[in-house]
Amino acid sequence: MVSGLQLYLDALVRHFEQPAFIREDPVAVVHGFTDPRDQETIGLYAALLAWGRRATVIDKLTDLCERMDFRPYSFVRGFDHARDGHRLATFRHRTFQPDDAFWLTMNLSLLLRRFHTLEAIFRCAHTDKDVGPAIQAFSDAVMRMSDETPPRLQKHLARPKAGSACKRLCMYLRWMVRQGPVDLGLWTCIQPHQLVLPLDIHSGRQARHLGLLSRKGNDWKAALELTEICRSFSPCDPARYDFAFFGLGAYGAPSFLLQ
Repeated sequence: MVSGLQLYLDALVRHFEQPAFIREDPVAVVHGFTDPRDQETIGLYAALLAWGRRATVIDKLTDLCERMDFRPYSFVRGFDHARDGHRLATFRHRTFQPDDAFWLTMNLSLLLRRFHTLEAIFRCAHTDKDVGPAIQAFSDAVMRMSDETPPRLQKHLARPKAGSACKRLCMYLRWMVRQGPVDLGLWTCIQPHQLVLPLDIHSGRQARHLGLLSRKGNDWKAALELTEICRSFSPCDPARYDFAFFGLGAYGAPSFLLQ
C-alpha cells in the first residue's frame, strides 16, 4: 500500500524533475556537450565544483570549459603538464585551488590513458548493493596515480570509509546512471537501484523534517539510511527522490501541494 508520504514525495519529484531544472543547475554545463566522453568528463568537474551559489558554479565551469577549448575529454586525456599546465594555473573555486585543478587533471589523464573512459574506471570497482565501493575505489585510484599528488586533493575526492556522505560523487553517478529529463543515463556499469542519494545539510534537513532520517550527522551512514527508506518507495530508482529533497530545500513546496 502506497503511503501518503510516498505520494507527497512522488508529486515533488514530478514537479521538480523537469527540463527547466537544468537551466539553473551545474548539470546544464554537462548537457552543453553531445559526445558522451565529454559529458562524463566535464560532469565530474561539475559535480566536484558544485558548491556555493549555483550561478557562480556555472560561471566557473564555463571558464573551465574555455580553458579546455571546449573539448574536456581530449584536454584531460591528452593533458601535458609542460604544454597545458598554464591553462589551469589561475583556476580556482572556493577551496578548489590551481594545484587541485592541476593534480586532478594530471591524475585523471593517466587513468584515462589506461581505461579510456571514466565509466570503465568505475566498472573495475566491485559494486554490490550500493555504489560505496565504486566511489571508494575511484577516489583511491585518483590519489594513487602519482607519488607527488598533494594530500590536499583528497578533500575534493570523498570516500565512504572516511565517513563522508560523498554528496558530489553520488550526484555525479546520478547524472551518469539515471535516465530522465535532467540525468543523462550514459552508463550501464551501475544500475539505478545501486545509487545512493546525494546527502548534504539541506537535503538532510528536509528528510529529517519529514521523519525519514533519524541519524543526526550528514555522513555516509545517514546517506545509506535515507537511501534504504527511499528504496522501499522505489526499489528500482531510489535516487529519484533527490529531486524532492533538493526542491523542497531550494524552492519550498509547490503551492498545489499546500492546498
